[in-house]
Amino acid sequence: MAQSRDPFGARRTLTSSNGSWDYYSLERLEAGGFPAVSRMPFSMKILLESVVRQVNGFDVREEDVRSLCAWQQAESKSREFPFKPARVIMQDFTGVPAIVDLAAMRDAMAALGGDPQRINPVIPVDLVIDHSVQVDLYASSRALALNASLEFQRNRERYEFLRWGASAFADFRVVPPATGIVHQVNLEYLARVVQTRTLPGDPRPLAFPDTLVGTDSHTPMINGIGVLGWGVGGIEAEAALLGQPLYMLIPDVVGMRLSGTLREGVTATDLVLTVTQALRKFGVVDKIVEFFGPGLSSLSVADRATISNMSPEYGATAGFFPVDEKTLEYLRFTGRAPELVELVERYYREQGIFRTADTPQPEYAAVLELDLATVESSLAGPKRPQDRIPLPRAKGSWRQVAPAPAAPPGGTAPAPAGGAAAREIEVKVAGTRETLRDGAVVIAAITSCTNTSNPAVMVAAGLLARKAVRLGLRVPAYVKTSFAPGSKVVTQYLDHAGLSPYLEALGFHLVGYGCTTCIGNSGPLLPVISGAIKEGDLTVASVLSGNRNFEGRIHPEVKANYLASPPLVVAYALAGSLEVDLSTEPVGYDKAEKPVYLRDIWPTLAEIDEAIHANLTPEMFRSVYASVFTGDEAWQKVGAPAGRIYSWSTESTYIRQPTFFEGIRAAPADVPGISKARVLAVLGDSVTTDHISPAGAIPEKSPAGTWLVSHGVKKEDFNTYGSRRGNHEVMIRGTFANIRIRNRLVPGVEGGATRHLPSGEQLSIYDAAVKYAADKVPLLVIAGKEYGSGSSRDWAAKGTLLLGVRAVIAESYERIHRSNLVGMGVLPLQFQKGESAESLGLTGEEVYDIPRPGKPGQLLEVTARDASGKEKRFTVLARIDTPIDLEYYRNGGILPTVLRGFAKSGR
Repeated sequence: MAQSRDPFGARRTLTSSNGSWDYYSLERLEAGGFPAVSRMPFSMKILLESVVRQVNGFDVREEDVRSLCAWQQAESKSREFPFKPARVIMQDFTGVPAIVDLAAMRDAMAALGGDPQRINPVIPVDLVIDHSVQVDLYASSRALALNASLEFQRNRERYEFLRWGASAFADFRVVPPATGIVHQVNLEYLARVVQTRTLPGDPRPLAFPDTLVGTDSHTPMINGIGVLGWGVGGIEAEAALLGQPLYMLIPDVVGMRLSGTLREGVTATDLVLTVTQALRKFGVVDKIVEFFGPGLSSLSVADRATISNMSPEYGATAGFFPVDEKTLEYLRFTGRAPELVELVERYYREQGIFRTADTPQPEYAAVLELDLATVESSLAGPKRPQDRIPLPRAKGSWRQVAPAPAAPPGGTAPAPAGGAAAREIEVKVAGTRETLRDGAVVIAAITSCTNTSNPAVMVAAGLLARKAVRLGLRVPAYVKTSFAPGSKVVTQYLDHAGLSPYLEALGFHLVGYGCTTCIGNSGPLLPVISGAIKEGDLTVASVLSGNRNFEGRIHPEVKANYLASPPLVVAYALAGSLEVDLSTEPVGYDKAEKPVYLRDIWPTLAEIDEAIHANLTPEMFRSVYASVFTGDEAWQKVGAPAGRIYSWSTESTYIRQPTFFEGIRAAPADVPGISKARVLAVLGDSVTTDHISPAGAIPEKSPAGTWLVSHGVKKEDFNTYGSRRGNHEVMIRGTFANIRIRNRLVPGVEGGATRHLPSGEQLSIYDAAVKYAADKVPLLVIAGKEYGSGSSRDWAAKGTLLLGVRAVIAESYERIHRSNLVGMGVLPLQFQKGESAESLGLTGEEVYDIPRPGKPGQLLEVTARDASGKEKRFTVLARIDTPIDLEYYRNGGILPTVLRGFAKSGR
């Protein structure tokens, strides 16, 4: 971090009982000629402070400050500004390929005649290993130990690589497995709210807001504590940690005014599902949502973090809550040092960014209103987080994803009945006979930092379990139950409250500390259950306390997936079906065979509060995080290769030297237009990064599975796509390989298939891409609305590039994936408003010509030529949004741009 200049005279000194710090005063900036600063949204003030503090006349300029200060003016909206975060966080699925890229950049730097040691983080980077544990064993006291053992067996090579990275790179720390989930660890420990740093030659350390970017789309969870941060692709994170600014257009900030309080029986999960539905409908992509109003005072930081966590689900860059008294309470509650809490309060009050009940409403681009008293108990599903369903209407909703009934000979298919499910199979599980029907809940998982970071909903689940067990209720044997919190603190307070035994009595034993089911690591169902699902062609369901329920994500055999609060997860496990209306029908029957309703076992707010205050202490947080980077005995035994340059193994099936920098030259080659391109896939709306680059199980007969088998890997050792992201050979074969993806070039087919043209041969997408590459044919992908929604998965862009795709034409993009495409040198194009592949009559069988963009936001004319030679011409918008986007595109992506800059400057 280079010493900042102070052209605006904003640098001042702050003194507390623990010392003195310099800081860049927004009040002084306003007094110096920028009167609109005090009316800025809180989040915009934090962005402004970052730019003011880091003005250097090179990549952060005085003009950038002036543009941000005029944020509400129309001409400023088209200007980009540089953002340099204070730190970067990663999880292992996205972090491993990022460190692989850095290792490969050291090789490339040497090839360009530079010093490989210059490829090194210049800001702190923390990687939390949380995405690798799977639910192999469940409903057993041995589950935690066995699942952890299998995790190390499967991932030892990856963990050795990460231990090498921790020793080879400065300012890079690794939080070992079985510690927690990255965003919960960040919330409870890593985040400081105020950062301090001593710059060379400065008499005093500098204090400034804690900001970050992370290689996981749910990084915005930290906004619940007043720390501005958001998710980026791994390639953008790599640029940021190497000291490069992240360039972005000045965002609109949408205010959401909260009033009232939540009613009895309503949880923070119900609130976030309501917020997600409302904001997705309003449209907040590429915007920051800032929460304000009297309702904030009734929400704990844990409640706020739940809302911020699902920012990607409602489409926002971040969902921001300003620092206030609740923030200070949380810092004390989680065991932060008193000196830090004092500094946070002093700094934010001095800067005028400490929220109080009397704070005037900032100027927002738009304002939405939500009365918390109107929120009702809800789920979301069966395949999108924004599709909220009030609890009374959840019954039978699984039919939305059920296949249409087969038509009788000579007749038409009957509509699904509105009553009992039509299909059922008798199964015997653990000596118990059960009937498995359509709508059955076969997975019930308390998982994900979204909810396990919130003591209120976790305690509620435990109290509900206690009441259910005491009444004699049981969970059907076909339900796979699991409990995977994001922090060891959760198990400490549940144990202390005496609630763990009741959860375990219902099968919710601790299976690991990690994302598990939410990321798709739900593990296998019992063979008898899998067999019954296939035999009966049953549409079964999962209910999880997570944030994602996209098609094919949770489990390949489970088509209907629902997000719900932890107590509702337990309730649906007891009911065993989505064919039960939990608002009016029994959840089960007691020992006397009397019906038990949800209202009979749902805990009151008073019961929840009493349990929290009696059983959760700051000392629990301090003791858990005292050795957060040490790890257990298994982690200590993981070896680390020596050396600053990584020794790649051609025998490895986990870590391979990527091809992105092969043959890189000091200057980029000219990027021509796209000529005679073929379409690899024609896709519909809401195609997620899970569809493009799945994270879950690798099918044996898939191109990726075939490659692994050919390299001596047994099926039981495949692990997941997510765990193989350090190996481009697996990942390119897994691109567009989601088992639920539908390519309109092969109607009626699910999975990663396409039609090779002009031959018409049906092939896997990978095999077709290989064939096109042999003929030197460039490729396109055509898609609908919200292309690339979901996780900040850079392999969704990397794999696209490696398949030979030069451009994507879609109706709209999610923010991160558009950036990732540009960051890999793939051209994102957008149909004009009101136009689509369907309206233009495009089938995907045409041959396409596309000129190269010469400036940001350029309209390009595309020519599509069918087999008869007939041409269609239409205009698209090149989503090269900023000058730096254009620079990245011309260089073949962000990392080649950065690498060439380092080599040229001698850095």
